[in-house]
Amino acid sequence: MIGRACLRVVVSFVALAAAQSLAAAPPSDVDVRTSLDKTAIWVADRVTYAVTITCAKGVDILADDLSRDKLHVEGLEILGSDSDRTTGRDDRTIYTFRYHLTSYRVDLPDLKIAPLTVRYFVKRPGQRIGDAAPAGEAQVPGAVVAFRSALPDGQETYAIRDGRGARARRLRYAWLPPIGLALVLISIVPAAVAVIGTVRRRAPREKPKSARQVRHDERASLDALQALDVSSAAGRRDAYSRLNALVRDHVRSATGVDAAALTPPEIEAAVVRRGGRVPMELVSSVLAACDQARYAPPDALPSSEACRAAIEQAAQVIQAP
Repeated sequence: MIGRACLRVVVSFVALAAAQSLAAAPPSDVDVRTSLDKTAIWVADRVTYAVTITCAKGVDILADDLSRDKLHVEGLEILGSDSDRTTGRDDRTIYTFRYHLTSYRVDLPDLKIAPLTVRYFVKRPGQRIGDAAPAGEAQVPGAVVAFRSALPDGQETYAIRDGRGARARRLRYAWLPPIGLALVLISIVPAAVAVIGTVRRRAPREKPKSARQVRHDERASLDALQALDVSSAAGRRDAYSRLNALVRDHVRSATGVDAAALTPPEIEAAVVRRGGRVPMELVSSVLAACDQARYAPPDALPSSEACRAAIEQAAQVIQAP
């Protein structure tokens, strides 16, 4: 009897300690969950890969890290994606990203979805997500979808399609497509012409800036940057934000590459394809410094001397022939 009583006391003590440790454990800032609506698919089947991220109060993620372009798959094709954002209990923000996938390959037994890394930030009232200090990164696990096929394994080729040609249609059916297309064109063309004429009359045409005006605006922006007080952390962040926009706009006006949302390596590849002539080493150096300053914590913010050096590099980019 005494032994059973001691055992009950020990069990109660352990349960109480476990409950206290769970109650004392702080909730995670970002909770990541993934799911698949199917674990295996046939050829041309569709599968939805869903990522649900729950952010604690005052915490938000960089949604661009979960864009369709950032998802890497093997043996699958991305048909589309969508997302939504809701607010749950305790002011928690819930993001749901859905990727719609399919496969037309028959040579891979496993179709893979690579893991993702998403950055999250701690926001303050009235602060933009781009100015918030990064708090860390959350890992989104990948997934594997099994492939099912009625074709035998180990075949060198797969005769999926019949080699016979299609039978010729009867003459009365062969005339239907061109007749239908002609009727559609007859009904659409007048309406389209009327709509285009109305839009042209109402929409004022924006006159493109001349090269001289572009250079004047860039010079004015650069003079304003050089006049900024970068002795404070806030002043340097503002300077780097303006510097980032100025260099990207110069690349667009000089080469025609829309560099607003591209990384430095993507900008360099696009400029090479277009045959543009800009000093890409200086451009990459300035943009890398801007990214570090915009997303770095306060203790890792570049010094005022480094900020002045970045402004001088931007001046060399703009003044380059």
